[in-house]
Amino acid sequence: MIREGLPQDMEAITHVRTSVMENHLSVEGMTAIGITREGVIADMKAGNYGCWVAEEHGTIVAFSMADRRDGSIFALFTLPGKEGRGYGTQLLAEAEQWLAARGIMDAWLSTGSGTVAERFYARRGWVATNETTKHPEDVVFRKRLSQSR
Repeated sequence: MIREGLPQDMEAITHVRTSVMENHLSVEGMTAIGITREGVIADMKAGNYGCWVAEEHGTIVAFSMADRRDGSIFALFTLPGKEGRGYGTQLLAEAEQWLAARGIMDAWLSTGSGTVAERFYARRGWVATNETTKHPEDVVFRKRLSQSR
């Protein structure tokens, strides 16, 4: 089941985020780059972040997050062993629709070069660019969003 993520889901969302192998970050690593549960919750409550979760039997197994301020999808993660069930595709679609509903027509995201995630986004219509981020190993993708969503 896919549903909107809520502030009370942050513990489970953090568990998913810190469990992944590709693009792994610990809670300490997230804090070091300015990502805290309190900050994420504040941005969710302010309407800056959209969040969606996938549940299996009441347990959160995947999530996505988007930022309306810069038109980015900055998080899409699935628990190891829960991949390949369509959660990522559904969560990506939710984030795309949410951004489009807020007037964002050119969304972007970044992911590690040569990763499963890079191939995932390319198969879903995201186009790799020559843009760079503060992480030179990342690939920046863009996608024109449909206004009909």
